[in-house]
Amino acid sequence: MNINYTEIMNQAGVDAFIITDPYNLRYYTGFRGGEGFAFISNHYSQVLITDSRYTEAAEKECYEGFKVRQFDAKTSIYDILMEYIVDDNAFTIGFENESISYNMYSRFTTKLNDEKYTDLKKQNEFDKPLEFKPMNDALLIPRQIKTPEEIELLREAEHIGDMAFEDILGILKPGMTELEVAAELEYSMKKHGAEGFSFDTIAASGMNSSMPHAIPSSKKLEYGDFLTMDFGCRYQGYCSDMTRTVCIGKASDEQKQIYNIVLSAQLAVLEGVKPGMLCRDVDRIARDYIAQQGFGDFFGHGLGHGVGLYIHESPAFNTRDESVVRPGMIETDEPGIYLPGKFGVRIEDMILITEDGCESLAKSDKKLIEL
Repeated sequence: MNINYTEIMNQAGVDAFIITDPYNLRYYTGFRGGEGFAFISNHYSQVLITDSRYTEAAEKECYEGFKVRQFDAKTSIYDILMEYIVDDNAFTIGFENESISYNMYSRFTTKLNDEKYTDLKKQNEFDKPLEFKPMNDALLIPRQIKTPEEIELLREAEHIGDMAFEDILGILKPGMTELEVAAELEYSMKKHGAEGFSFDTIAASGMNSSMPHAIPSSKKLEYGDFLTMDFGCRYQGYCSDMTRTVCIGKASDEQKQIYNIVLSAQLAVLEGVKPGMLCRDVDRIARDYIAQQGFGDFFGHGLGHGVGLYIHESPAFNTRDESVVRPGMIETDEPGIYLPGKFGVRIEDMILITEDGCESLAKSDKKLIEL
């Protein structure tokens, strides 16, 4: 991974930054263990601090230039951090205010300014107070544009979803429970190479499908039910996300109408998205179409979100995000209509923004499937 740490620090106005978020640790250090701390300074210190459970793996996984340090009962995280802070004259320390807990922030600011470390600073003629500065999205923006290697991993993760969808179509039948559907999807993704799941699988049938994030239950599939399945896996750390809605048996005229409106909105985005657009305007493509069909009040969530090491990354296709769409971004395109007490429909692909439009990474058929 070719990362310009100095540019990030200059933009954030910090001398160094501490990483604690497991997804940022993976992206900025290469370490996959998820439990540790990274310290990166404008004097080119690059150190990963973890414990004995992970030191061997970290030494193998960290990018070239990183030093791995082990904390233990005798040498704390704060001892090691202060050593590098003092050596690098790092007065302003960036922290991940988008993800760090208040408790962890309090420990950092208290421990690194207590009497022990104040004496250490004086011994090294380091008399300026430490300032902890929020990084805001400085560590998130570089992750928005995926490298060719990341794109291939995300493509494979979505392909695993395609294979799982093909598998589930062969076994869906009235009498299965939503829990069984979710379990079969997860088994299939694991069978096809997934190392885990991006999120808890959604399988919602009949009236339950009107809830966008319904939790699978013991409800049995019934003839005439719409079944919405939202599922994703992790492949070498990278996530997938796709949704398909099918009918158990024959769909009613109303079901067909709603399904076709959602599909047309989803396809309109695939046709209309271009680099240089604002994310909110991509959302508007689907939202305006659904509203024109008379169902604007029944599409409440955003059109989509970024996907990468984490399932919900920035930017997002919603009514508020004014980020500029750029080639290399991977977003979801997932409009839906949800009729309370009746049913819901959502169709979702992950899409790669290209130089002149987009490419859908999901290849599963989107025509209405009646089983």
